[in-house]
Amino acid sequence: MMTTEQINIRDPFVLVEDGFYYLYGTRGPTCWGKADGFDVYRSRDLKEWEGPFVCFHNDGSFWADRNYWAPEVHRWRGAFYMFASFKSESRRRGTAILRAESPLGPFQPWSDGPVTPENWECLDGTFYASPKGVPYIVFCHEWVQAGDGEIWAMQLTDDLKAPAGSPSLLFHASEAPWSRVMHHSSGITGHVTDGPFLWRLEDGRLLCLWSGFSQEGYAQGVALSDNGEIDGHFTQIDPLFLKDGGHGMIFRDMAGQPYLTLHSPNQKLKERPVFIPLKVREDGLLAKN
Repeated sequence: MMTTEQINIRDPFVLVEDGFYYLYGTRGPTCWGKADGFDVYRSRDLKEWEGPFVCFHNDGSFWADRNYWAPEVHRWRGAFYMFASFKSESRRRGTAILRAESPLGPFQPWSDGPVTPENWECLDGTFYASPKGVPYIVFCHEWVQAGDGEIWAMQLTDDLKAPAGSPSLLFHASEAPWSRVMHHSSGITGHVTDGPFLWRLEDGRLLCLWSGFSQEGYAQGVALSDNGEIDGHFTQIDPLFLKDGGHGMIFRDMAGQPYLTLHSPNQKLKERPVFIPLKVREDGLLAKN
């Protein structure tokens, strides 16, 4: 068994299934270079964890060999689908989809390479299903190519194998008042978008969580759709976490309490998953409890 404090991952994602919490994330030691897989941890209390269990391993036949980032696992049509970012020397970074019969895996490639646009540098695709049951991927067009980082939505085929439409822009990073300009080693300057995640409030409104950089470090932003849907106009609202932590998502524990999980600190090999209870404000939005 391991405690939460012993788990070195970035980009934590929690799936609640069959009386367990399943925790996925980017392996800390191989985040920035060559990589070959993802792990999952399992818990009943969010404190002590079984694992790590290898849930995806590249046996040499998979197309990507680096930047294995931000695995998310979603139940859809009776199976489990992993959305994760990958890159190779010959292919741009993008989000591919893998499939398994169990949250523990083993996950196998499902889409034919990335489902994000092949000529874009993309990352951190997440799954969203509309109230009518239409599946989408929501992803980042990375700032190192776009300059002002972007978040886009694109409909998928019902089997989640391929795009079923063209991407639609949701917003730019610079629309958030707290987002600061970043300087890349290549000389590029711009605003970062990372880690979108969609969450529906109790009153039916739709949030898009995302991460970027504030004056105090890595941060967890939030945007609100004006029509409660993915095709609405998204307005930036109060961020949930502004100092040295981000790439978060929201889940409910087995008692129904909403939690924000993110990694903090945002420092190589020191990243840990953090679980922050949330409360509903008087205006129906969420805040740290």
